Amino acid sequence: MSTFCATCGNAMNPDDKFCRICGAQCAPGLTAVAPAPFAAPVPPGKTSVKAILSLVFGLFIFFFPFSIVAIILGHLSFSEIKKSAGRLTGNGLAIAGLVLGYAGIAAIPVILIIAAIAIPNLLRAKMAANESSAVASIRTINTAEISYSTSHSGTGFTCSLSDLAGGQLIDSTLARGQKYGYVFELAACAPGPDGGANGSYHVSAHPAVANQSGVRAFCSDESSVIKVDAGGSAQNCLDHGTPLN
Repeated sequence: MSTFCATCGNAMNPDDKFCRICGAQCAPGLTAVAPAPFAAPVPPGKTSVKAILSLVFGLFIFFFPFSIVAIILGHLSFSEIKKSAGRLTGNGLAIAGLVLGYAGIAAIPVILIIAAIAIPNLLRAKMAANESSAVASIRTINTAEISYSTSHSGTGFTCSLSDLAGGQLIDSTLARGQKYGYVFELAACAPGPDGGANGSYHVSAHPAVANQSGVRAFCSDESSVIKVDAGGSAQNCLDHGTPLN
């Protein structure tokens, strides 16, 4: 039976006193110890898919549903890893996913407070911009009417926005009667005192969606004085609107 060197594991003859490889001396009367049988290396555990997904969903910290999914998958992966007896890993990923998921839940009140403050301000700013655009469009129509009546002396003023657009006096968007949240109407064309060409008209602009696209209504006529109605009624503006400062 072969023996082995207790120092380096080299195979030795029973009567050898020194190891031929490392030179270690074998004690008299002692048999060298045979090396332990080779043990196959234990393969590394696979990373839990649920732990990976928990981290991925947790990265979307500002999306409430994703934070919930990250928390659920994080807890499921912990349970899965614990029962796998070392076959699965990924505790670190699951912890990161849980931390991000709970952080996303905790951030919801803050996000709601910011939204409650910011959204009304943005809406007011948009309405103010729409109202400024409506006033500018009323002025444009007044100027266009003067130019149109000058070049069409037999007709005078027109109550058709498409007529003004055909003469390149207003843009095509305004010619369709709606622009930047306001609806424009051109009406009440009437002949002058001599019964000839149209000597008057009314133009009005009111919000397409009250208190959302705008608040106030604006109007004007052949005098080119622009008036405003705080309630958003075009008819009230024409009847007794306040001159715009």
